[in-house]
Parts: sequence; C-alpha cells; structure tokens
Amino acid sequence: MKHIIILGDGMADHSISAIGGKTPLQFAKTPYMDQLAREGRTGRLITVPEGFPPGSEVANTAILGYDLNQVYEGRGPLEAASIGYEMRPDDMAIRCNIICLADGRIKNHHGGHLQTQDADVLIHYLDEHLGSDRVHFITGIQYRHLLVIRGGSKHITCSPPHDHPDEPWQPLLVKPEAGCENLHEEGRLTPQETADLINDLILRSHQLLAEHPFNRARRENGHDEANSIWPWSPGYRPSMPTISEMFPQVKSGSVISAVDLIKGIGHYAGLRIIEVEGATGLSDTNYEGKASAAIEALRQEDFVFLHVEASDEAGHDGDLDLKVRTIEYLDQRIVKPIYEEVTTWDELVCIAVLPDHPTPVEKRIHVSEPVPFLFWHRGIQPDDVTCYDEVSCVSGAYGLLRLEQFMHALMSL
Repeated sequence: MKHIIILGDGMADHSISAIGGKTPLQFAKTPYMDQLAREGRTGRLITVPEGFPPGSEVANTAILGYDLNQVYEGRGPLEAASIGYEMRPDDMAIRCNIICLADGRIKNHHGGHLQTQDADVLIHYLDEHLGSDRVHFITGIQYRHLLVIRGGSKHITCSPPHDHPDEPWQPLLVKPEAGCENLHEEGRLTPQETADLINDLILRSHQLLAEHPFNRARRENGHDEANSIWPWSPGYRPSMPTISEMFPQVKSGSVISAVDLIKGIGHYAGLRIIEVEGATGLSDTNYEGKASAAIEALRQEDFVFLHVEASDEAGHDGDLDLKVRTIEYLDQRIVKPIYEEVTTWDELVCIAVLPDHPTPVEKRIHVSEPVPFLFWHRGIQPDDVTCYDEVSCVSGAYGLLRLEQFMHALMSL
C-alpha cells in the first residue's frame, strides 16, 4: 500500500458566531473530505508535545513520526536545509522574517505579503550593510528568510511575530533563556551576547529598510512596508533518522510544499523535494500543479507528504471568508483530483487528511489543541463519522492519538 498525507496548514479553528457557531471547516463546502470521512476512519491528534511552541516546525515533525525531544532544533536549521545552506558545526541558524512595524507595533508578520523577488533585493541589501564574518543573511521565500550566526547560541527566547499581531514590538526583543545568560559553550557566544547581537541587527535593519527605495515607494502608495527583520526559532544542525529508517515499508518518498520549513523537514527525513511552479504558500498557490505532482510522485514512490499553507495565512490575517475559501480549494482542487485518480489504480493508496494545528481567525495565532484527521483507502472498515471537521471527528474510531502515534497508525494500514 502507498500512503499520501494531505495537510492543510492551520485549517482547524474555533466556532465563530458570524457563521452560525460553526468552525470554518464545518461551514465550508467540502464534499470530498466528507466523503473520505464517511467511507474511512477518523479521530483527533495532539500534534504539539507539552513544553513546545504550537508551531508548524513542531507539529509537522511530530506528524511525520519524530520524537521532538530527540530531534527538535527549531525552524532555522530546517529552512537552511531547504534552501541548500549546509550548516557548519559552529553555526546557529534562525528563521528571519521581514515584517512590518508601524506606530511602535507589529502590524503584520509578512511585510505586506512580500514577494520573493523584492525580498531578495532587501536581503542582499541587509547582508551588504549588516553582514560580516559572523553574520550572514540568506534569501528564502517571500517574507521567510534565514539568518546564520557563526558561534551563536541557541539558548535565547524569541517571539514569533505571527503570535503577536498589533502588539508593541520593543518588549518582544530577544532575551537569553532564564538562568542561561552567561552559559558557556565551546566556540560560541553566550546567550546574552547572542541576544544583544540579534537585537542590534533588528534595530539597525529597521533604520536601513525604512529608507530603502522599495519602502519609500510603498509609503508613497499607502502600502504596508517591509521595514524590519524579526529573527526567531534558532537551532544547531539537527540529527534525524530518515522516514525509511523509521518505517522500512517506505522505500522512497517525496514532499511537496511552498514553504522552506516543510522542505527542510523533508530534507532531513530523506524525502525528495518536488518544486511546483506557481506554488506560493498563499491562497493563489497552484493547487492543480500540487495535486498533479503528488499523483505523479505516487506512481513511482511509496509515500508523499503534500503540504498546503494557505489556510494558515488566512488565519493569521484574521480573514474568515478567505479561510473558508482556502478550505474549499483544498477539497476541490487537491483532495478531489487525488481521490478520483487513485480510485482507478489497482494498487491501494491510503489518503490521510489533517491540519498541523489550529490557527483561529479570531485569535490570529497558532494554538495547541487537538486536530481532526481521517484515513481512507479502498476496503477500509468505516466508523460512524459522516463529516470531516473538529466536532465530528471526536466520535472517530481512533479516538485521541498523540504525536508520533499518527504515523505509526498510518503505516500500519
């Protein structure tokens, strides 16, 4: 049997009075996910271990079967792997957003939905003016970039910008982990020195970017500026077994995503990274191209991890209508063509559908709560659940699974 995980990032949510007390997943028209739930088996999954932040780097790694206590090193190293930067033993890599600051607050975490070609100009500008033998800025995708600090310490406390919309930014600057201010690691700065360095880079970047011609033009046109870096989620080079080492039935596999973080997880998991033209990480992503790429990968390989970011971005923006549309797009433009194709094959294919975490539109942040999931393949014994959503799946046959139990359950089918 082959397996595909279709993951709608941030798709789960809370009940919302504006749509009759339903969640976006309940309110959206999702006939294909509902059909898979009706013909398959469902449950809920805890994706975030106790003590970890409810981020995509944590949840997606757990979903793929990893023990976070053994492998977690933050987003930075995963995104470094995705963009082809081979970390040195003394590197500390940290995710580096370009964000919009306004009136002393974090206006948004994405610099006004910055596009990669514009961001590349800004990242090179920052590296020219702020880079050194110790500090390197590296272009990623859209607003998501990489800061590498030679000899930096990962023992710092950072605030993910998407968790603090409209909040004052200065109290959120980087701090050393409590009690670790002067921790000594051979060849590395102390956590206090690392925090001071990063905060200096934030302040200097804000001055530099505010006067860059790109942002002057945005101001004149009344658009959100991309006027500061915001580093978060640091780590050293991780050591992870591959999916095939953990699950020998997976001889080969692929990952499809527009997000560097997910590609980085796939890199360390030993999955082939498939690039899809027009994949953006937003609601305008190339859904059809992703579905087609997943089908072609399944013809050759045992396992595909197909990640779609759009619902998470809509949740962070607090855009209910858009979030509902992105869920419907996932159903009609991803789940439907994959389901209709694999039902014609002689070989069995198991389809799993789930989010990694909720991103409630009324909170605009990730929350650590169980998410609904479904498993479907021809001939599976269905449970009594007839719709795919946060409420219906409470009654699913799998009950409540935790963390890496999801992948073990999927691979046992």
